[in-house]
Amino acid sequence: MEYYSRHISGLIEQLSRLPGIGAKSAQRLAFHIMNMPADQVGMLASSMTQAREKVRYCKNCWTLTDEELCPICSNAKRDHTQIMVVENTRDLAAYEKTGKYEGVYHVLHGAISPMLGIGPDEIRLKELMTRLQTEEVSEVIIATNSSLEGETTAMYISKLIKPTGIKVTRIASGVPVGGDLEYIDEVTLLRALEGRVEL
Repeated sequence: MEYYSRHISGLIEQLSRLPGIGAKSAQRLAFHIMNMPADQVGMLASSMTQAREKVRYCKNCWTLTDEELCPICSNAKRDHTQIMVVENTRDLAAYEKTGKYEGVYHVLHGAISPMLGIGPDEIRLKELMTRLQTEEVSEVIIATNSSLEGETTAMYISKLIKPTGIKVTRIASGVPVGGDLEYIDEVTLLRALEGRVEL
């Protein structure tokens, strides 16, 4: 049974297709949009349409940008000899928020997952290898997630790059700040132990 007009129902249905938005959140957002001033709704719709039309992939690192090169790749002050490999643009943004990494990135847009039918050809690995052949690179930092897929991807990339003589490193993983040791899994504890540093 329909509770709302077909326009509101259609809006709720479209919003519920967004990741992380369930039926109740979609309903709440739809009613919020209905109560917004018409000009704000127009700006929201316009910004979505413009972003979809204008945003593309950086031709170098494959992050999202509205220029041929993203601001990081076009920044001469960045260390272009150091490439951090991440799974997606959100991971890149997380590292940028630290303000401490001064190298550049390569965005894979996924991770190898045989269970989901995602092989090395479905992510941006060929583009990474092309960069390593055409650019002066001294280190590749693999910053994929600590999931099974992330670990599989890290191992695969490492095996591809090692024969080139380029240094390959993996980000450390371990005990989170504020975490109680008794609740942390064995693999994470072992990683924390292996990645220990001198104080």
